[in-house]
Amino acid sequence: MAGRSPAMIVTNTPARDLAYTNLAYCSPSDLRNFAAPGSKLYYALIADYFVLSLAYPFCKTSSSTLGYSLDILPCFFNSKHTAHESIPNGHIGLNAVQRRAGKVSAGDSLSVSRYVPPDDCNLALLTLELEFVKRGTKDEQIDAVLLAQQIRKKFINQVMTTGQRGTLEYHGTGYYFLVIQAAVEGQEKSNNIERGMLSADTYIVFEAPNSSGIKIVNQREAASSNIFRHKEFNLQSLGIGGLSAEFADIFRRAFASRVFPPHVTSKLGIKHVKGMLLYGPPGTGKTLMARQIGKMLNGKEPKIVNGPEVLSKFVGETEKNVRDLFADAEQDQRTRGDQSDLHVIIFDEIDAICKSRGSTRDGTGVHDSIVNQLLTKIDGVESLNNVLLIGMTNRKDLLDEALLRPGRLEVQVEISLPDENGRLQILQIHTNKMKESSFLAPDVNLQELAARTKNYSGAELEGVVKSAVSFALNRQLSLDDLTKSVDEESIKITMDDFLNALQEIIPAFGASTDDLERCRLYGIVDCGGQHKHIYKRTMLLAEQVKVSKGSPLVACLLEGPSGSGKSAMAASVGIGSDFPYVKIISAESMIGLSESSKCAKIVKVFEDAYKSPLSIVILDDIERLLEYVAIGPRFSNLISQTLLVLLKRLPPKGKKILVIGTTSELSFLDSIGICDAFSVTYHVPTLKTEDAKKVLQQLRVFSEDDIDAAAEALNDMPIKKLYMVIEMAAQGEQGGGAEAVFSGKEKIKISHFYDCLQDIVRY
Repeated sequence: MAGRSPAMIVTNTPARDLAYTNLAYCSPSDLRNFAAPGSKLYYALIADYFVLSLAYPFCKTSSSTLGYSLDILPCFFNSKHTAHESIPNGHIGLNAVQRRAGKVSAGDSLSVSRYVPPDDCNLALLTLELEFVKRGTKDEQIDAVLLAQQIRKKFINQVMTTGQRGTLEYHGTGYYFLVIQAAVEGQEKSNNIERGMLSADTYIVFEAPNSSGIKIVNQREAASSNIFRHKEFNLQSLGIGGLSAEFADIFRRAFASRVFPPHVTSKLGIKHVKGMLLYGPPGTGKTLMARQIGKMLNGKEPKIVNGPEVLSKFVGETEKNVRDLFADAEQDQRTRGDQSDLHVIIFDEIDAICKSRGSTRDGTGVHDSIVNQLLTKIDGVESLNNVLLIGMTNRKDLLDEALLRPGRLEVQVEISLPDENGRLQILQIHTNKMKESSFLAPDVNLQELAARTKNYSGAELEGVVKSAVSFALNRQLSLDDLTKSVDEESIKITMDDFLNALQEIIPAFGASTDDLERCRLYGIVDCGGQHKHIYKRTMLLAEQVKVSKGSPLVACLLEGPSGSGKSAMAASVGIGSDFPYVKIISAESMIGLSESSKCAKIVKVFEDAYKSPLSIVILDDIERLLEYVAIGPRFSNLISQTLLVLLKRLPPKGKKILVIGTTSELSFLDSIGICDAFSVTYHVPTLKTEDAKKVLQQLRVFSEDDIDAAAEALNDMPIKKLYMVIEMAAQGEQGGGAEAVFSGKEKIKISHFYDCLQDIVRY
């Protein structure tokens, strides 16, 4: 912030040694024009670019305070300087470097204005390039720690601007400095001028051209905590939601050791982590996390490589591409040693090029060579210590095991689906701008949306927001005239838009709601005491899995005649349990697949279930999954062994799973040992007369006089067959047909019902 003042006449600084204070000087009467409100600090914007702190010859003080403590201005001259003539009114004293930067000479007129520093403008990082004032000076060794301390003390509260030049004195030698970087806490680098105030907490990095003769030592120690651009991390401002725990884990394992000075880590006898792997379902934020980590680091700009881009059809070219990725880091380590910057290489879809050696049969061995080349660079004889390799994959199981051991990609963090609080953070990130612009309607409840979006990934939540916006924008458009102007003020994204978006954006990972609903097309009806008892017991098993610490895996088998309602009951438990992950494995989804493909598909469902804290897996018609037939080759031994292993395999720590199986061939499953793998077995019976009467009363398709007779005829009938008979009888009625019957306008005639029942029994 600047305030205009008249142009001032340039003059020299009052004394030679004051040139090293990096201050400008003016008369006491002019000084008040540059006072910052509510402060004893004075700043001038020189030539509309550089900001200099102001001082003037006024009082006597000891030489030890020369150039220190701007907050007690004006006190900068010792007794021997009081003989100097005071700076005349309308003049400003600049040293030679400052005059050169302003492109003026003594006696010239210069634009000078008051500068008021904004709030929170403290520098997090200041990078200075040094060279000798006197050319030809012999080589000098500069301790970065001591020089940084001196600069913080002498230049405290001064404003530094990128591109600004100044002078300083260190151990009797004069140096020019050039401000290379001036990064303010909490601010991303932008196209605006980089400028900030030097504070006691500012980290200072020094550079020197190779030809300068200046050797900087202890640079790592001076700025080791400077590995990150900012002292604090606001993940929400970085667009990262719901991953604070994962980020904390990454920081602790991969970066904590790099923050401390090298002598600390050497005393501990540890090496820095050289690689990390981020894995998890698609769309959960792995790439976003890796890129933001790269942006937050103060090292070289990260190299982002998509796995397939490395591959080449030419022999040896792929391995060369891998070596080229590490070439800069090798050169930097060769020339600068421990002073080398951190080089970050980000591999997206690393499973595309680093598959287990020997697993590919392309005849070239290219994939094996890539793995070998990476292992050599990360952890070989001449391994690099200034590299951090970040790999990302959806298929950790495909990676070569040698890559995952300590010393390679040793930090392995699962980026899983966000929980409710994480989903709320993600929704807040994606709706923040529309809320600030008043486009978000007051009825939008993000907390409710977070609760409704179980198993949505971060990418899918972003899709929900985009879909909701499309509904809102579509209301403002007319397909008859797309050129019609739009009233921006009337654009409002409502809660209904978000609810419609939830119907449109379905999570790829989670409950198979459509498949479950197809298993109970007729909804839920009271089928009598036995069915109700089994349903309650199965729901209690789901509750047991949810709350018990000793039952991470519970398997329940529902057996009974075909059509007795086993699948519908299992689906009802899956929907009623409110578990975030519910999947049904049925034979109909595996038609035409080989044995091994079926096994892989079953294993994939269980592997996905292990990623969710609470899961239900329904094995529908197990005998069909096993390809059971009464004669000939009776079943698939490969699939049966797979199921036996999965039914006894405990989920990972912190994950819980309920497996519900259904079968009509209990004796067969018992003969091959499948029954023993289930904790509980419930018999789902056919309907007795009393049960059938309850169902018919709820359907209201018979007159009161005919219900008892119809129920008697349906004794010992499976519920699925009962529905079939009722629909056949309703469809054959004269008049309005099935629609009229089920709407209550007409009733089924008992004689016609008997005819249909005889057909069912007969065939």
